[in-house]
Amino acid sequence: MEVKLTSLTKGGGCGCKLPSSSLEDILQGQKMTNEFGLVVGNSSGDDCAAWDLGNGEYLLSTLDFFTPIVDDPFDFGRIAAANSISDVYSMGGRPVVATAILGWPIDKLEPTIASKIIEGARAICDEAGIAIGGGHSIENPEPIFGLSVNGIVESNRLKKNQGMKEGDFIVITKKVGTGMLSTALKREGLSSDIYQSFLSSITKLNKIGRDLSTFDQVHAMTDITGFGILGHLLEMIGDSELTVELNYANVPLLAGVKELAGRFVYADNTMRNWKSYGEKVEGISGESMLTLCDPQTNGGIMFAVDGKRFVEVQDMLTQKSQFFAVIGKVAGKRKNQIQIV
Repeated sequence: MEVKLTSLTKGGGCGCKLPSSSLEDILQGQKMTNEFGLVVGNSSGDDCAAWDLGNGEYLLSTLDFFTPIVDDPFDFGRIAAANSISDVYSMGGRPVVATAILGWPIDKLEPTIASKIIEGARAICDEAGIAIGGGHSIENPEPIFGLSVNGIVESNRLKKNQGMKEGDFIVITKKVGTGMLSTALKREGLSSDIYQSFLSSITKLNKIGRDLSTFDQVHAMTDITGFGILGHLLEMIGDSELTVELNYANVPLLAGVKELAGRFVYADNTMRNWKSYGEKVEGISGESMLTLCDPQTNGGIMFAVDGKRFVEVQDMLTQKSQFFAVIGKVAGKRKNQIQIV
């Protein structure tokens, strides 16, 4: 009898992440910056640690894993690998090598299913031009899979998640709603057309981050994952005296997401996300709360770019046939850090 992978887990994909408020509690007094050669540590929630190689380049290092977000093991492997590699691209780097992490309920699932997951991950790594050089496995009640990825970035191309400036545009490179779609998939299924649209987005490598790193007018960059657009945007704002005016009408949704929002089909972590940072947001509505707090898995790159010099970046994105949407603008200090207009 075939076992659905998602039936063995409570959450799935980046919806498994701890709430940002809980993570802050865990890391209280444990944040590291500029120690033992670190250029970027965990003090500001950046996507990778960066270590100075001493030759004008930094080593980027990240680890990402989660429980199944789809039932097909090959597709799950592809999604997990693309999500892990995204961290390197989102800091302007090029991935160079990966190792795998696997937790497996051997009393519930055949080892051949895990083999298919790794096969899917290898397909994505081949696309990224890197090898899976090994890894580690444990027995675990829920299946988990992911990659530790190392990358290289030139020191003048490193992009961090903070550094936005007043007048910057906020741009994203993928449509939103993977958390809602994966929830619907688990509860009631998706039509083949919507599933293929969802799968295409969630397995697409964020290579465009490497190209964006060549522009000095790109002041900050990250990828959108489990904290949703609002959570990762708040990380970008940090402790700065800035506000982001977010134009919700410009936020692009994946096929089927608007209908799901209308039926209040959403991931469990959506409400946990809102509770973690809702007091910093003004102008939220029913639909925008569900979509902007939706935990993304391998979501797009989100970056802040000088609004007066965006045309150069726009031309590059257009030449590479890269989808993008300008969803907001950075302004001076207001009552809340994010204003939805």
